[in-house]
Amino acid sequence: MEYVRLGSSGLNVSRICLGMMSYGSREWRDWVLDEQAAEPIVRHAVEQGVIFFDTADVYSRGVSEEITGRLLSKFFTRRSDYVLATKLNSPMGDGPNDRGLSRKHIMDSIDNSLRRLGTEYVDLYQIHRWDYDTPIEETLEALADVVRAGKVRYIGASSMFAWQFAKAQYTARLHGWPQFISMQNHYNLLYREEEREMLPLCRDLGVGIIPWSPLARGWLTGSRTPEQQPPTVRSGTDDFAQQLYHDAELAIVEAVRQVASQQGKPMAQIALAWLLSRPGITAPVIGATKTKHLDDAVAALDVVLSDDAVARLEAPYHPREVRGHS
Repeated sequence: MEYVRLGSSGLNVSRICLGMMSYGSREWRDWVLDEQAAEPIVRHAVEQGVIFFDTADVYSRGVSEEITGRLLSKFFTRRSDYVLATKLNSPMGDGPNDRGLSRKHIMDSIDNSLRRLGTEYVDLYQIHRWDYDTPIEETLEALADVVRAGKVRYIGASSMFAWQFAKAQYTARLHGWPQFISMQNHYNLLYREEEREMLPLCRDLGVGIIPWSPLARGWLTGSRTPEQQPPTVRSGTDDFAQQLYHDAELAIVEAVRQVASQQGKPMAQIALAWLLSRPGITAPVIGATKTKHLDDAVAALDVVLSDDAVARLEAPYHPREVRGHS
């Protein structure tokens, strides 16, 4: 395993981040694994050297956080030995204040997340998209307060427009509030629109990039062909994936297949190796429902792609509309 600083902060993380969305309750999503099924996968991640774990309050409506807290306390002797990230914004109830990035919701959410996680603090507290109904000054000041209270070590953000992120960062700087050290955005071989503005902005500001959906919800592993029915429960029921990726992008998948075949490696390793080689990328957030998924992610750290291979992987891409900001 490799360990690097998250952006220009002093926080060190593993170059592979285990996304915990896959673990929780099937009442939330059919493909989610319960705690018993998740335990050997999380154990394997720890054995592979992963120390960076990402969840969110909305995943399984809090159950993911509960499982995350219990499993990490089982596999690590000291709380300081791992980096724990969670997120807030999405609806957690039916009340008008049970969502968003208001001061009220932030203060309620951090306490609820800490209780579910069974910890006194989270290392990285991320805003889960932009809140159009709350002034960014209110959000940033509330986040500063939870940092001062010792409940949060660092703050991060997720998918939004570059102008929004720039506004947030410079507003925080103007008031002397903590700035975001990370951006968890939508980025992979099938979706590269972030290369236009967000990625250059993050590199300029020293913000670490931890992309979600690095394998495009399984598309970049070869799980889709034009004539093939969805091969897994998740691929057949993941409505969000169907919004993000379309059959027109299968030419990119085929390019990954060809490069993988020539190198004698799984497609997942090739797609992740490309992502890990991109400037500014700190640690892709990997969703694993089998130990093999982790093995491929760790192995990708050692895969070297030639300039020719990179060019072939990137050639079929065509600009598309923004996806994943909501």
